[in-house]
Amino acid sequence: ADHQLVVEAVGHAGMLPASGLGHDGSMHVGALYVRLEIPAARSLKDKRQVVRSVLDRARSRWHLAAAEVDDNDLRQVASLGFASVANTASAARAPLETVLEALRVHPIARLLDHELDVT
Repeated sequence: ADHQLVVEAVGHAGMLPASGLGHDGSMHVGALYVRLEIPAARSLKDKRQVVRSVLDRARSRWHLAAAEVDDNDLRQVASLGFASVANTASAARAPLETVLEALRVHPIARLLDHELDVT
């Protein structure tokens, strides 16, 4: 699947050196891919409203990078990607797990699939 390329690319970032920055240089990158079903979407406009709400909430509440990454032309399916960067793996993973839990109980969208990776 296409989303594997994103996770694999993140996986290669690993722990990057930060020479001369005054700390140990640990940088952990987390990536979350989710595929959602939006059964109530009767049009792409309906779908975009739900997607925009999910992405905006992730950006503002959990300070994540977030985007629709696939299935743009399918009115009832959305593929979204989220990314975080932190100095520990657990700090990079935590907001992604929170988003995942929020999507599991979302009142409109149904979680079909997900993949979470932290390096």
